[in-house]
Order: sequence, then C-alpha cells, then structure tokens
Amino acid sequence: MEHTTLTHTRTKEGVWEGVLLLAEDADPIPDLSVTYLEQPLENVELTEDAGNGQWILRFHIPLEALTDGVQTFLITDKRSGERLGSYTLVTGQALEDDFRAEVDLLRAELDMLKRAFRRHCLETS
Repeated sequence: MEHTTLTHTRTKEGVWEGVLLLAEDADPIPDLSVTYLEQPLENVELTEDAGNGQWILRFHIPLEALTDGVQTFLITDKRSGERLGSYTLVTGQALEDDFRAEVDLLRAELDMLKRAFRRHCLETS
C-alpha cells in the first residue's frame, strides 16, 4: 500500500466511525487530528484493530455542529500535515437550490458551452 487511507464506515448515534489503513512506511502508531471550524475535537478515539496495520477512528459529532447548513470536519495526520479525509454534514430544511439540481444545471451549461465551442471551431477553421 503506497498511502495511508481512511474509509468512512458509518455514522451512528452521533458518532463518526472509519477505518485507517496505514502505508507500509507510516509510523506504527498514527497521530491524527479531527478539526471542526479549525478547532481540534477532544473526543477522538483511535484504537488498533488486531495489529494488522488497521485502526478504528471514532469521534463524537459535537452538538454545536448540528445546525442548519453545511458543516465540515477535517481529518489530518499531525506529523505530516496530510489531509486523510473529511466528513461533511448537511442539516436543516431542504434548500430550494438542492445540490444535485445545481450540479445538473452546471452539467447542462457545460454541455451547452462545449457544443458552442465546437461549432465556433468548425466555423473559424
């Protein structure tokens, strides 16, 4: 394995859980930080899973993060500063401009621009 990888496994009862697989050249005991609004969380648990280079990461989602809008948690390696992952939480009433609708609109506009550009290239060559 070339890189350390973090895979989200579940979120249950306000606790985020994931599996950390260490790269072969990684420190044997990871030192991670989970931040929310640029502040480190205090309730981060990292436990080794049977000595196979696999670790279980857990952190409690703070109550102040359960607010309308989009909240992001960053998970980083303290030693290298490398971002290993992130977790985004979207709460509140459904927005009129749903993210999926916005992405569909952007795709449609991109397709329209591609057609116009190709037409322009054909006309000017």
